[in-house]
Parts: sequence; C-alpha cells; structure tokens
Amino acid sequence: MRSPPRRPAPHWVVVLRRLLWPPADRPRNRAYLRDRLIALPLLAVVAFTTLGWAYADVRADSTYIRTQLTPALGDLADARISLRIAQREAEVSLDAGHAVELSGLGPRYTARTGAAAQDIARLSRGGAFGEAQRQELDVVSGLIDGYEEWIAWARTNVGNPSLRKAGLAYAQSMLCSDLTATPATDRRAPYPPCGAARGVDATTVVDRIAALERDLRHRLAVRAALGPGVLVAVAVSLISFTLLGVGLWRTFFFLRRRMRIRASVPLLAAALPLLLVPWAFADGVRAWSAQRAAVPYADVLAQQASPVVEVHLDDDPLAPPDPAAIRPATARMAATVRQGRFGDVGAVAGLVAPAGLVIGGVVGGALHAYRREYLLVGRGGGSR
Repeated sequence: MRSPPRRPAPHWVVVLRRLLWPPADRPRNRAYLRDRLIALPLLAVVAFTTLGWAYADVRADSTYIRTQLTPALGDLADARISLRIAQREAEVSLDAGHAVELSGLGPRYTARTGAAAQDIARLSRGGAFGEAQRQELDVVSGLIDGYEEWIAWARTNVGNPSLRKAGLAYAQSMLCSDLTATPATDRRAPYPPCGAARGVDATTVVDRIAALERDLRHRLAVRAALGPGVLVAVAVSLISFTLLGVGLWRTFFFLRRRMRIRASVPLLAAALPLLLVPWAFADGVRAWSAQRAAVPYADVLAQQASPVVEVHLDDDPLAPPDPAAIRPATARMAATVRQGRFGDVGAVAGLVAPAGLVIGGVVGGALHAYRREYLLVGRGGGSR
C-alpha cells in the first residue's frame, strides 16, 4: 500500500530554513550573499536586543533590591521593634508612679518613638512603595502620633492608677493585637507576642507594619526570580547567538573560497563583541544568584529581629553584631547583592542592545558591499 505523499513545507518555512542554514550543495553566489545579507544582520539585532533586555532587567532588579527594598525592609523592622521597646519603657516608667513626673519616660522611649516616626517618614519619601502603600504609611504615622498622645495622657494621670492603666492599655491596644500581656515592671522581662491579626482585623500599628513587610518580601521574591519574559529572552538570545556565530564562520569561508577575500575586516570587527557575550551571561547569572542569596535576610528581619537583640545592642554598643540585628542584617543583604557582579561588566548592560544595532549595520553594510562588487564583476562574464 502506497504511503500518502508528503505535503511540501510552507514557503515561509523553506525561506527561513535557507536563511538560517543554507543547503549542503554548492549554492549560487548571488543567492548566498543575498541570504546572508538578510539573515546575519537580523540575527545580530535579535541576539543582542534580547540579551540586552534580559541583562538590563536582571541588573535593574539588583539595583532595586539594593537601593529600595533592602533599606525599606530595614526601616519597617526598625519601626516595629522600636515601638515595642518604647512600649516597654513606658510601662516600666509609669509603674514608678510620681517619679515619672520628674524623670520623664526616659531617653530610650523618646529615642525609639522618634526613630519609628523617622523610619515611617523615610519610607513615605522613598520609592519602594506605591500610592496605596504610602497611604497605609500615613495611617501608621497617624496611629503612632495617637499612641504617643495616650502614653502622654497616662503620664499626666500617673497619680490615678485607674486612669494610668486605662491610658496605657489603650495605647497598647493601638500598638498590638495581643492584649493578654500585663504591663511589665522590669525592663528585663520577656517581651510578649505582639501582632497576629491579618486582613480586616489588622488594625494596629504592628499589624499594619507586618502587612507592609509581607508585601515587600513578596516583591523581593518576585524580583529575585527569573520571570518568564527573561527566560524566553535568554533562550531566544542563545539560539540567535549560536546561529549568528555559525553564520559568520561559514561566511568567512565563503568569502575566502569564492571571492578570494582572506580576511574581512568589517566582519571580524563585528564578530569581536561576541567574545564578551559569555561574560555578560556569566555576570547576569551571578547577579541573579546574589539576588536569591539575599532573600533569607528578609526572613531574618521579619521573623528573628526582636526587641531583646536591639536593646542588648543599645546597652553594649561594642558587642559583636548579632545575626538577627536589623542594621547588620540589612548591611549584609545589600553587600550580598552588590557582590553579585564581575567588576564593572554590569555597567554596559544598557549598551548591549544598541551594540546589536551597530553590529547588524556593520555586517549588513559589508555584505552589501561584497554583493554589489560581485554583481559588478559578474556582469562581464555572466552571473553565477
């Protein structure tokens, strides 16, 4: 039984196959030069443009993580921890009774509430958050002001135990969702849990700050991962560079055997930038690896940073930095991202795509000149 005849490939498939990979038999010189004139510049533009876009995207993620997300995560953690330390200072100071009227709530309370307010104000001015998050930061700033007013009210009524406890309890309710803990009378007492509500129930200062931290950690995970667009661009770039390299190599042999051109200077100059492509790929992979390595530091800031660690650093500034301390963790996070590069190679990320246009123009101009010269010469003895 005869097998059905094979349907011929579509015309565009035949043309594409001829442009990317010419037939093994001896092609006509005119057709070969015409195909190379179309294929090689197009491959150069596609290869360098896709590589440049993916490379610039990875480099932009590294810059954003280092300059925006890392400081923002540190400020959020510092504001959350500072307010809990301030609450402990207020509890202990108000427990002293009338003595607080003379000594005040203590320098640590003033320093920590001021630090929290500065952290929120710096976040509002920064570029890590959008409009909705900045509105949430305004709400947090207003809640901090209200919290301080209730602490001041409790201090004013320190002589009345009922009013003092009511003011302190209301201030604590603005700060934390967990209200089961009783006010501490000792600065060394364990810190109770603070903030566990989510969604519509997350109305306290710590709840709102924790929600903003979760949003930033999600954004960090998204930035540190290679998106589908980058993966497709890298795949297209690798295929295009492979075809471009093979095409240039075969064109060199064609010019040498058919047209007696031992070395085409324009094509050699256009091929030199291909030697830097592996460095660009390696630098992009290293930058992406550094971004992934920075993600655990965000978890440290959200889950391991505690008032106990920060108070210990306040009491003993010369102590070795704790791995869970806020500022050392953010410094290591930024340093990890900063080290994910090969010297100044990343500075040329924005020049890769324009370089592809220049290389495509050089290759196209050189092949056009060779084809024009061949046609002029071939007119005397017939074209081949």
